[in-house]
Amino acid sequence: MTIDHPSYTGKCLCGAVHYEVNGILDDPHLCHCGQCRRQSGHFTAGVGAKRAELSVTGEDKLIWYRSSSFAARGFCSACGSILFWDDGSDRVGINMGSLDQPTGLKLERHIFVEDKADYYDIDDDLPQFIGLDQPKKLTEAGSR
Repeated sequence: MTIDHPSYTGKCLCGAVHYEVNGILDDPHLCHCGQCRRQSGHFTAGVGAKRAELSVTGEDKLIWYRSSSFAARGFCSACGSILFWDDGSDRVGINMGSLDQPTGLKLERHIFVEDKADYYDIDDDLPQFIGLDQPKKLTEAGSR
């Protein structure tokens, strides 16, 4: 059987929530916003998936917390693992730490860098953004 598109799987720490993405994951990034920092204890690594290509089992253990006026965060009610970020669009954010390995993904950028904590530095050459979108570019790779 030939697969012409990638497939990814992942789960929470206790295994109560499993998911599969039958399609491409895009925009691998590190988010340094205050909400991600407070929820995870540091920054988070995220990736995007088309909602139509994501299937979840164990949804009865998945709890959604509305963290802002525009997004909710999904986590396992049994173990607390952070799994998803959802703004109601046709795409869902997935916490990269919950993906089964190997992923073959490489980080592409840092977002919300003005919110990063003061106890670490960003020491790579990936592009950095003040917010989420391209027009809010702070630096280009290698421009430090």
